[in-house]
Amino acid sequence: MSAITFIIGNRNYSSWSLRGWLMVRRAGVEFTEVMIPLDEAGFKEEILSHSAAGLVPILKTGGQTLWDSLAIGEYLAETNPDAGLWPAEASKRAEARCVASEMHSGFAALRTHMPMDLRNSLPGQGMAPGVAEDIARITRIWTDCRRDHGEGGPFLFGSFTIADAMFAPVVGRFRTYGVELDDSCQNYADAVWQWPDMREWVAAAAREPQVINLAT
Repeated sequence: MSAITFIIGNRNYSSWSLRGWLMVRRAGVEFTEVMIPLDEAGFKEEILSHSAAGLVPILKTGGQTLWDSLAIGEYLAETNPDAGLWPAEASKRAEARCVASEMHSGFAALRTHMPMDLRNSLPGQGMAPGVAEDIARITRIWTDCRRDHGEGGPFLFGSFTIADAMFAPVVGRFRTYGVELDDSCQNYADAVWQWPDMREWVAAAAREPQVINLAT
């Protein structure tokens, strides 16, 4: 059995689980996956049995529990330095951490009004106050990173890093809600959507039977 246990919520809805799962896969480590269906009887208690934070994802290894996606990414980067989870160059690595952290802590309007729902198609919905501003900032990040650091690959810093994992659920949101992008941002979004691990996650989400009412 793998020394790492990785606990996630529903693939269709749990954006933070997606972020962490892409990081674990990028790290190239073996892990045992546990999926806790969200919004079902006893789900909160089951998550709390693994972490007092009561949130997914959760990484458990060697008697240690990690319960935050970005902290999980940092742990994986430190323990698997050759996996390329952050850019190799210090200045690029610093900027990648900035944009990943901004995604981690910001964009509340987008999160609230365009929740992740990979199986659905809701073009034109979710454009509540503040969402357009969040979209503008996100696409500015994508444009700047691709322009300044995108040599060597189709992702924000060339190859796929934690920064791309952090924005992967946004790519799903933009597809679900029909957000129009310029060519540069669309090319980036397409690259994330076609990333093999992302395709595997999306395919598994399509097979999930659970339906959660996301209406706010």
